[in-house]
Amino acid sequence: MVARVRSSGWASAAQKATRQLLGPFDQEAWSRFAESWDRLESDTYMADGGRYRRRRHAVLRFSEGRLVPLAPQAHFQSRDHNRLNGGIARWFAQVEQATLENPVFADLLNLCLAVFEMGTTALKIEVHQFRIEAGLSAGNPTPEGMHRDGVDWVGIFLIERKNVEAGTTQICVDGLADPAEFTLVEPLDAVFINDIRVLHGVTPITAQDAKSTGHRDVLVLTFRTVAV
Repeated sequence: MVARVRSSGWASAAQKATRQLLGPFDQEAWSRFAESWDRLESDTYMADGGRYRRRRHAVLRFSEGRLVPLAPQAHFQSRDHNRLNGGIARWFAQVEQATLENPVFADLLNLCLAVFEMGTTALKIEVHQFRIEAGLSAGNPTPEGMHRDGVDWVGIFLIERKNVEAGTTQICVDGLADPAEFTLVEPLDAVFINDIRVLHGVTPITAQDAKSTGHRDVLVLTFRTVAV
């Protein structure tokens, strides 16, 4: 996994591979972790007028092997990186403390640090919980289109897919025209991305049964090197 990310700029992992990388798995902790997505709040900044996205956000600092939660901060992306919602400070509900303290979160964060070989680097880490909903209308996981996040590394983990179709992940490395395409289907299917080299996006989701709402839940962790 480490070698592939280093050489190719990205790697995906199916649920089984992610579980093997994580080691012993606490199912009760996972259940508590996944249930926190039911308590996300509406993203009111969608410039396309959509109300299909719920999220929470937190900022952490990692230095000298220690992880320190920081005071609430706005999430900011330039319009170069997010042409739809960039250019403004966006304040989101904070990730719940119990979620940050859940051992599953620590395991996923440490897995990213290992894959990206960043265990001794000072980092700003942003934590994003996303729920994209689909019902009578589609939900768009990346309404800004193919994009970079404006960081160094990105780890993406599927938490749950329920009553949805599509949501295909697309990866373009080093400006290549033809994207790699695959779909995160099972909980803990994952993608690890060098954000400097890779454009990524996800196609819209639709409800399998339009009589009820479906959703796609993901955890996105971004990592940016900072001065000590």
